[in-house]
Formats: sequence, structure tokens, C-alpha cells
Amino acid sequence: MSEASGLVFRRNVVKTQENGASSLDSDRDGKDKEPEPEDVDSKETRLTLMEEVLLLGLKDKEGYTSFWNDCISSGLRGCILIELAIRGKVELEKAGMRRRSLCNRKVLVKNDSPCGDVLLDEALKHIKDTEPPETVQSWIEYLSGETWNPLKLSYQLKNVRERLAKNLVEKGVLTTEKQNFLLFDMTTHPLVDNVAKTRLVKRLQESVLSKWTNDPNRMDKRLLALIFMAHASDVLENAFSPLNDDDYELAMKRVRELMDLDFEAESAKPNANETMWAVIASFVK
Repeated sequence: MSEASGLVFRRNVVKTQENGASSLDSDRDGKDKEPEPEDVDSKETRLTLMEEVLLLGLKDKEGYTSFWNDCISSGLRGCILIELAIRGKVELEKAGMRRRSLCNRKVLVKNDSPCGDVLLDEALKHIKDTEPPETVQSWIEYLSGETWNPLKLSYQLKNVRERLAKNLVEKGVLTTEKQNFLLFDMTTHPLVDNVAKTRLVKRLQESVLSKWTNDPNRMDKRLLALIFMAHASDVLENAFSPLNDDDYELAMKRVRELMDLDFEAESAKPNANETMWAVIASFVK
């Protein structure tokens, strides 16, 4: 497995050299510049944060998540809140003079225009229709159906994993099959687009290895959220397991550094997304 990982990083070097050469050619003639791999990724398969976390959790050939993973359900609901925040749909109420903590501040709708995603629009409608507003932690419980409040049970987002898997099928990343498990049949979604998942795993690996900034404020918000939420959903290990021992140890060390951050302080920095940090704080306690 370590040899495969080595091949991944050597290919990156070759690609970087090729991109550099094409950039110089482009400077000479002013045209025909090759897009960066990240640009290609954004044009070919634009995945939401929820879809990326689910893709990390799915077994490639079997097409289902581990039966022992009891974290991914609430983790995906947290991803929905962060996705809404990154898209500028929701925000936290102002901290006020007493500087209330992230977990005690309410979620407010900032822009109620449709997102074009059924799950996001469903969650946004619930948040918009709720008075008085609720905290991030409350919304994770409501959307997961883990609330003790019977009046909020209707807020549960049902069949989230299956609906996300169908989105990935429509995007050509997964396919749909039926598997027999002796006593019952189950719909599964094996991987068909290895390139999409390879890119996703590579981005995560590079974010804590070759492209590590040691400053969360300088990291891409979506990628930073992916690291935290993949960890909260117990699927981050799947991205790091192909690494050799030294790289794996370094990657996990840097992930632990992220988990030990002062989330209140990070949320107060310029250009920080407070809702994102509130969701992260709800999972990393």
C-alpha cells in the first residue's frame, strides 16, 4: 500500500512539472493554457460536502458504508449546515456584548433563495420556518431525528445516505445494484468513477502533507470543513490508510493539531465562517 502511495505523489510531481511547462508556453503565446487539476475537478464533478463525506465512507466495490459506523448519520447533517453556511444561506446571530459562545448562538437565515439541492433546500426551509431560532447543536439533533422534542420530529431529514448516493449516481460517480444478504435484499452503490474518489483522497492527503499551511485561517474553508467532518463521521481514516507509515503518522499528527484548536478564537479571525466553526465545535468536544 505504501508503494501505491508513493506512486500517487510521484505522479503529482510530474503533473506539477507539466503544468509549469504549459504555463510558460501560455505566457509566450497568450493562449491554450491548460487548466489546473483542481479546475478540471470543479468542472467535471462538483460534489457537495455531504457527498464527499459519504463517498469517503462508502466501500468501493460493495457500495455501502460500514455497518459499525454510527457517526456518519449526524456527521452528514452537520455537513448540510456547513454547506448552507459556505453558500451564504445561513449565519449565526451576533455574539453581543457578553460574547456568547458559538454553541449558544442561534442559526439565522441570511438568504432563503433555493440552493438547487433537495436536501439543502429542505433544511433551509425548516430553519426559516422555525421561531424562535435554534442553535447549531439543536439543528443537528432535529435533522438527525435524535431530538426528545416530539414537536420537532417532523424536521428529520430521512434517507439522507440513499438520497446522497443517488445524487452521486446522477453525477456518474456511483452506480446502483441490488445485493442479497441472506434474509433481505439491499440497494448498494458501488464506485464507477475512480478518478473522482482518487482526486478527493489526494486533496485530503495533500492538505495535511505537501500543502500543509499550519494556519487554518489560510486553508480553503471547504477543504478544512471536509477534514473536520470526515473525522467526525469516522471516515477520514479511509483517506489516510493508503499512506506509508511515516506519512500516515504525520497526517494524523496534523489532524490532531486541528482538533485541538480553540474554535472560539478561530471563529473570531477575519473572514472566518462562524457557522462552520460552530458546527465543528459541536462535534469536537
